[in-house]
Amino acid sequence: MKSSPIRTFARLAVANRVSGIYLGLVGGAIAVAAAEPLFATNPDASLIWVWPALFTFPAFGFVAWLGEGGWGGDAPAWFFIGGIVVSALVQSLALGAVWRGLRGRRGDQGSRGRLSAAS
Repeated sequence: MKSSPIRTFARLAVANRVSGIYLGLVGGAIAVAAAEPLFATNPDASLIWVWPALFTFPAFGFVAWLGEGGWGGDAPAWFFIGGIVVSALVQSLALGAVWRGLRGRRGDQGSRGRLSAAS
């Protein structure tokens, strides 16, 4: 039975340990960055958004490049926050694919050379 592409995407991008930890890290950084202006009074409070962007770099580098080209360096906040979210999902998908590939190799090597009851 073949699974749908949406199910495969969800399994790779969200429903595994590595992707879940990564998305939790990025989500926590976004939550802290969103809450920081509520508690900070200094003018540098907006610099906290560097952390979610760094956690999603290199994919976010493409988003920053698009923002620079489209708005000339003055892109709206929704574009960058949406870019962080999309970048996190893209990188989570890549992490899930690598995790699945590594687990698949380990599982294949463990069964080689063993005799089964059928052979």
